[in-house]
Amino acid sequence: MYKLFGKRLLDIFIVFVAVVCLSPLMTIIALLIKIVDPGPIIFKQNRAGRNGESFSFFKFRSMPVNTGDLASDAVGQVKLTWVGTMIRRTNIDELPQLLNIIKGDMSIVGPRPPLSTQKDLLKIRKKNNSLYTRPGLTGLAQINSFDGMTVPEKAAFDGEYVKDISFYNDVKIILNTFLYLFKPPPVY
Repeated sequence: MYKLFGKRLLDIFIVFVAVVCLSPLMTIIALLIKIVDPGPIIFKQNRAGRNGESFSFFKFRSMPVNTGDLASDAVGQVKLTWVGTMIRRTNIDELPQLLNIIKGDMSIVGPRPPLSTQKDLLKIRKKNNSLYTRPGLTGLAQINSFDGMTVPEKAAFDGEYVKDISFYNDVKIILNTFLYLFKPPPVY
């Protein structure tokens, strides 16, 4: 029952509470982004979602306008604005994905949506069935140092997650995500 209905209800409830609580912060961040580097506030990128279908993925823009698409493990190769550095470190740049969750493109918990060019990751996810669930804002790989992992390691955590999707595991991952946010930042 949880996989069919409960997970989506939990997503909607959490997003509603988050938007109510975080809208002042999101407004301030949007203004800072616009002041520091004129251009769009929201960064849109095509990502692979459930069943490998493409969708528009939203983030607060942390890089200068016209920066190309790079996978998360290539973050050290891009220039960030000073606001971008702050919102990336605190993961505030991810907050616009609340809209992706409301739209049904994503869930709070699930495998992170990869770029469609990350063929190796998509191939392994297809094999371990993690490609057939909604991607998440956070997930098992994220609370286990996602950015420092190899593609097979990420996909293994994704496969482990889909084998036991439950309310208990989702809540545990959500709580561990908050603990993960307080870890020191990685050095690139």
